[in-house]
Amino acid sequence: MSNNFDPNQNHYIYKKKNSIPLVFIHGVGLDHQMWKPQIENLNEFSTITYDLLGHGKTPCKKDKLNLSDFSNQLNEILEYLNINKIHLVGFSLGSLIALDFASKLGDKIDKLILIGTTYKRSSEERSLVLDRYNQAKLNKPISKQALKRWFTDEYLEKNPNTYDLFMDILNKNSEDHKNFLKAYELFANYDDKAQVIQDITLETLVITGSDDPGSTPAMSKELTKDLANSRYVEIKNGKHLCSIECADDVNMNIRNFIGN
Repeated sequence: MSNNFDPNQNHYIYKKKNSIPLVFIHGVGLDHQMWKPQIENLNEFSTITYDLLGHGKTPCKKDKLNLSDFSNQLNEILEYLNINKIHLVGFSLGSLIALDFASKLGDKIDKLILIGTTYKRSSEERSLVLDRYNQAKLNKPISKQALKRWFTDEYLEKNPNTYDLFMDILNKNSEDHKNFLKAYELFANYDDKAQVIQDITLETLVITGSDDPGSTPAMSKELTKDLANSRYVEIKNGKHLCSIECADDVNMNIRNFIGN
């Protein structure tokens, strides 16, 4: 296992096994730690987790970010590690990055997995995200609100360590908060490019929680319709971070999809 930085100071963790690597892209405001349930369970596969620009231990020098910046970041890591083929797993903003990467460098992807993806947001849904972004700009705390959207109350009560970990990740210092806002602005204002989506022919698994209030089942079903070679899985009783709360179900679906 290597826990390191590439020449561009992208922080990554590479667990090498005899398989095509599973590469995991986290969501806005989070870092590579969100994938712990997948890394521990899917341990027969090579895995790569990393911190997005301006998140975790990866710095961000740009004043404004776009999806190409994030796709280029992933490509830099893969080129540094001399990896030509991956299975790509994205969550939330990470799913948007994965789709952008697939549209530009799809020859590097064997299978694509998208979890909790926003797609074709209504004006009301977009307004709610923009409201949260504007709250964050005012330095108003959003961590407890986020956890309510991401996990059920019962799960957080039974898993105080998870609650503490995510509160620690979300409560950022001044510089980290500025970088978080760069990514959050991109996510909040993102407009889907339906034609780009429809041109992606990779075998794709679309996953969402049945109770996800922000990346809803309806969005994922619409995304599945537009992705020519995709299938949809709904995780019962899952909210936005079903990859953690319902990790057994999510891991089973990933393993079966990759295995097939």
